[in-house]
Amino acid sequence: MVYDLSVELIHATVQLEQPLGDGTRTVGTGFLIQSLSPDGQPRTVLVTANHVLAKMPGAEARIGYRIENPDGSWTYSPQTLKIRDAAGRELWTHHPSRDVAAISITAPEQFAKAAIPLSWLADDQTFASLKVGAGDEMMALGFPRGLAANRAGFPILRAGRVASYPIAPAKVFPTFLLDFSVFPGNSGGPVFMADNSRRRSGATEAQPAQFIAGLLTQQVELNNERLEIGIVTQAKYIRETIGLVENPYAPVTTASNEVFTGAKAASAEEAVSPDW
Repeated sequence: MVYDLSVELIHATVQLEQPLGDGTRTVGTGFLIQSLSPDGQPRTVLVTANHVLAKMPGAEARIGYRIENPDGSWTYSPQTLKIRDAAGRELWTHHPSRDVAAISITAPEQFAKAAIPLSWLADDQTFASLKVGAGDEMMALGFPRGLAANRAGFPILRAGRVASYPIAPAKVFPTFLLDFSVFPGNSGGPVFMADNSRRRSGATEAQPAQFIAGLLTQQVELNNERLEIGIVTQAKYIRETIGLVENPYAPVTTASNEVFTGAKAASAEEAVSPDW
């Protein structure tokens, strides 16, 4: 099957926000994955960074759906997403050692169809077989400071190069660095490779490389200075978190607890609304 992962993920990526009542709003990014419920039926799971939802104090957030009109235009149509029950308990599932969250949602039919198959999430074999490593270009989708690409609410696509070595296996290297500027609002967005003409060293033919490498969770700072480096949590932990949605007792990886000195979460405390 031929597909363009950049376009597919643009359609599956949404803005998450919660007004704080003082004229500001907390903003983050999420994306939709198609999973299976315990009875084998397909369902839609929203994936984001755990701190995006944790920093939203209210019981309801807004998820930024987009609706395509008959004339080919798009309308931004955010809907309410309940993230806490009446007692204030979290309704989402988060990984026990990584900044990853997932929650099963009921999405409009158009968005449910846009959800990305679980199989498109990378694993250690993905990186090994494609020889992915330092210097390779990856892309990221998000809403920096709540800014969308247009009135329709599509995410902004940016690119950077893998800035650390090695990046696998995920159990040993649960995160890796990406050389690009990170802003509040980017947290929770997918980081991926979409290169249909990738040619490995020594190979005679190009081998397409399209996969989700992980999600953006932090930016690197030193002495309160942003170093324009993002921290990506490996897709392995997205898989494990979705597994916990389906089975709270599913095994997860908790052995490594890598921490970057100066790392700072990239969720938005305030978003700027563009004047289109």
